[in-house]
Amino acid sequence: MQHSLASQRILLGISGGIAAYKSADLIRRLKERGADVRVILTEGGSHFITPLTLQALSGNPVSTSLLDPAAEAAMGHIELAKWASSILIAPASADLIARLAHGLANDLLTTCVLASAAPLFIAPAMNQQMYKNSATQQNIATLKERKYHILGPASGEQACGDVGAGRMLEPLELVSALEQANTSPLAGNWQGKRVLITAGPTREAIDPVRYLSNHSSGKMGFALAAAAAAAGAKVQLIAGPVALATPEGVERIDVQSAQQMHAAVMSHASSADVFIGCAAVADYRVAEVAEQKMKKTKQDELQLTLVKNPDIIADVAALQYQRPFTVGFAAETQDVARYAKDKLSRKKLDLICANDVANPAQGFNSEQNAIVAYWPGGELSLPLQPKTHLALAILQLIEQRLAQQQQLT
Repeated sequence: MQHSLASQRILLGISGGIAAYKSADLIRRLKERGADVRVILTEGGSHFITPLTLQALSGNPVSTSLLDPAAEAAMGHIELAKWASSILIAPASADLIARLAHGLANDLLTTCVLASAAPLFIAPAMNQQMYKNSATQQNIATLKERKYHILGPASGEQACGDVGAGRMLEPLELVSALEQANTSPLAGNWQGKRVLITAGPTREAIDPVRYLSNHSSGKMGFALAAAAAAAGAKVQLIAGPVALATPEGVERIDVQSAQQMHAAVMSHASSADVFIGCAAVADYRVAEVAEQKMKKTKQDELQLTLVKNPDIIADVAALQYQRPFTVGFAAETQDVARYAKDKLSRKKLDLICANDVANPAQGFNSEQNAIVAYWPGGELSLPLQPKTHLALAILQLIEQRLAQQQQLT
C-alpha cells in the first residue's frame, strides 16, 4: 500500500514536557508510512527523552544545539530548514508556542521554523490551566493567523492529576493529520461547500447524575469533518459529549441531548449543501427527568417511562426549502442491509452508510470501520480501513452522487 507520507521529509521538533515520551512512538509510526524523519530536541525536551533513543528510532542524527560548531560549519540550521517538506512540533510546550508567536530564534528549533517555508504543524501539550490562559490562547490565535496548523490538544486526565484540555494528541492522530494534509483528492470539488455533520452520542438525563447513552466515540464523524475541511469545505460539526479535539478549520457546536442536537441541526441545515448525520442519536429519552438524584429503594425493579426523540435525519431530508444532500448512517447488529435500505427509503435519504457494530474490529470505539453505502438504485462496499481513510472514500462517493444528481437536473 502506498502511503501519502512515503518519501516525505519530516522534521520533528520535541520540546519540554512529559508528552515527549510519545514522540518515540510517533517517529515509529511516521517511519512505518515511509517518511524520512529527522529530530530537533530542545534542551527542555532532553530532560524527558534522550537523543540516543530518538536517533535509534529515526535512523538519523539528532540535532540539539544551534551553536554546535561541527553542524554550523555547514550552516546546519539552514540545511535542516531547507531539507524539511513538513515540520511537526510534538509536544509543543506553552513556552515554545509563545516564542514561535513572537518570532524568536533563540534555539535551533525556533531558528529552523523561521528559516523554513515548509508547512508547520504544532501539537500543544501542557497543563489545562496553562492552555486556558489568555496569553496562550492569544499566542495560538496568532499562529493560526499565520496559517500554521494547530493539532489538538485533546482533553482528559493529565500527568499532574488535572483534567481538561491540554493533552497532546496520540501519535496515530498526528500521523493522520499529516496524511490528510498530504492527500488532496477532494480539494477541487469541496472548495467553499457548506457541510454540516453530526458526531458522537447523545446523553438523555435520568436525574442530575445519571443518563442514557451509547458507545459512540465520535471518531467517524470527526474524521469526516477533518477531511472535508482539509479539502476546502466550510464545516460545522455538531458534537455530542466526546473527548476529541476539534479538527482544524472546523466550527464546533457542542450539545448533550438529542433535542439539543435536533435544534442545532435544524437551525443550520437549510444553509448547508451537504448534511451528514453520523451521530448515534438516542431514539428515546426519559419522559420526566428527576430534579434530584434518585435514591435506591427496597424494590428490586425500577421503571422508567421513555418517549421518542425527534428524528433529526428525517426532518432534514423532509425540508421543503433549501434541502441539503442528506447522508445518514445505520449502525446495526443484524440484518444490516435490510434495515439500512428500509431507513434509506422510509426517511427519503440521498445516501446511507451502513456498518455492523456487532463486529468488535470496526465501528464504535474502533480506529477502523467498514461500511456498505446504499442509494436509490445502487450500492458500494468500502472495506475495513482507518476511519480517516474511510472518510475520504465516503466524501468521494458523495461527490459522485452530487454530480449525478446535477446531471439529472
